[in-house]
Amino acid sequence: MARGQSALRLEAEYDILLTQRWVLQPTAELNLHGRNDQARGVGSGLSDASVGLRLRYEISRQFAPYVGVSWGRAYGNTADLLRADDEDVSEAKLVAGIRFWF
Repeated sequence: MARGQSALRLEAEYDILLTQRWVLQPTAELNLHGRNDQARGVGSGLSDASVGLRLRYEISRQFAPYVGVSWGRAYGNTADLLRADDEDVSEAKLVAGIRFWF
């Protein structure tokens, strides 16, 4: 019998215009799951959260390189599963990229 997994992801971001071209963007994300799924390394309840900050330069509205930092941490059963596998429950990352659309 197949059993489904329910999940909820909440994301928020906000653009702070420093100048006409420089934009500071704080972000936050929460992930919640309905049940444990050891195969995917996901526990029930609040599984992880992350916050970040990006600084981008809008060459045009459709093309903007950015740099930033992101910090994430696992909680509850997910953190327990990671610890059991000798993995870190938190991480910090430097990010860089190009935001574009057409």
